[in-house]
Amino acid sequence: MLTLRKAQERGHANHGWLDSWHSFSFAGYYDPAHVHFGALRVINEDRVAPGMGFGTHPHRDMEIISYILEGAVQHRDNMGNGSVIRPGSVQRMSAGTGVQHSEFNPSNTEEAHFLQIWLMPNVEGVPPSYEEKEFSDAEKRGALRLVVSPDGAAGSVKIHQDARLHAGLFDGEEALTWPIPAGRKVYLHVARGTIQANGLALTTGDALMLDKESALQLAQGRNAEVLVFDLA
Repeated sequence: MLTLRKAQERGHANHGWLDSWHSFSFAGYYDPAHVHFGALRVINEDRVAPGMGFGTHPHRDMEIISYILEGAVQHRDNMGNGSVIRPGSVQRMSAGTGVQHSEFNPSNTEEAHFLQIWLMPNVEGVPPSYEEKEFSDAEKRGALRLVVSPDGAAGSVKIHQDARLHAGLFDGEEALTWPIPAGRKVYLHVARGTIQANGLALTTGDALMLDKESALQLAQGRNAEVLVFDLA
């Protein structure tokens, strides 16, 4: 079964310094049909104004992934981690028993554009931890590069959940048929550009949910960047 959700159907909140689109119910946006998809709980597309950001706030028992599209995000937490992440970086924070962190746009001139992704963990009460890795465009070009997994396979960041996140770049003649194992379902998010997925035309912010399908087929990308979640 294929379920297409268009970008404009997402929840939206504009706070001036923050313009955010919510793929799933979040904060003041609630849609009973879109609370989660398997373990996938949040995809927020955030645009943060120069010099602005999220002050120190708590999380617990959640796997939190930041995927940078443009600009930069400065991260600090009470575990002692501090870094500036840029496009190509994937940051993972396992909140576990509890963590405090902040996220700011360190630029005085450029907007920060990134995806904040939450996955519900399959175990609670673990010690909080942090990980960050870079993945080149060459690794993602015309392919789906594993960037998040439960076992750190292929140099991916590691989460506490039976879920895998792949990132891909597609343009022109680049195409891919990606088998979906039995019993798994897939959530495709188009981070930018346009692409055809299983015969359906998708554009920036669109999502395609695949349940009981045997393969994901990607073709006719135009400056497309996609995130593909493989979920139990």
